[in-house]
Amino acid sequence: MERPRRVWVVGSTGSGKTTMAAALAQRLGVPHVELDELHFGPRWQEVPYEMFRARAAERLAGDGWVVDGNYSVVRDLGWERTELVVWLDYSLPLILTRLFRRTFRRIVAREALWHGNRESLYTHLCTRESLFWWLLKTYRRRRRQLTALRADPQWAHLRWVHFRRPAEADRWLAGVPGSAAGSD
Repeated sequence: MERPRRVWVVGSTGSGKTTMAAALAQRLGVPHVELDELHFGPRWQEVPYEMFRARAAERLAGDGWVVDGNYSVVRDLGWERTELVVWLDYSLPLILTRLFRRTFRRIVAREALWHGNRESLYTHLCTRESLFWWLLKTYRRRRRQLTALRADPQWAHLRWVHFRRPAEADRWLAGVPGSAAGSD
């Protein structure tokens, strides 16, 4: 496979987009752009639309990057130049299990995410801001949207890799030619 320079990783909440994108960016020797980091400010406040787009445009101006996220409001800023879309399309039970483990680990470790944000048990069990609620609400819709985007003639220039199982994605990642700085 030819080594891509601009990659966008998509999939449902909790599918492993950030983990895949970080590993792929390191392997390719390009920056990792995490859209959640650009979208949220301190205390989980969403930044204004214009600020989010400006932040994304700045990070996507470079010659190479690996983006993770599904935000349609910034897709137009990068998909014209994207060479490859990596779709992590795993089963709902698998994603729920992974999301539970990740969330529990972050809560117990008091892991700080961007801008000092931390996940809380209360948020995930008792509010509509729960990632579990978001996953259940968007899982089927996300699959339909990504299927439609893949078939859309506007994005016919994009190469796609579509994974249904983590082992497939892991094997593919291991076979991606690395840069001198990012290879094993």
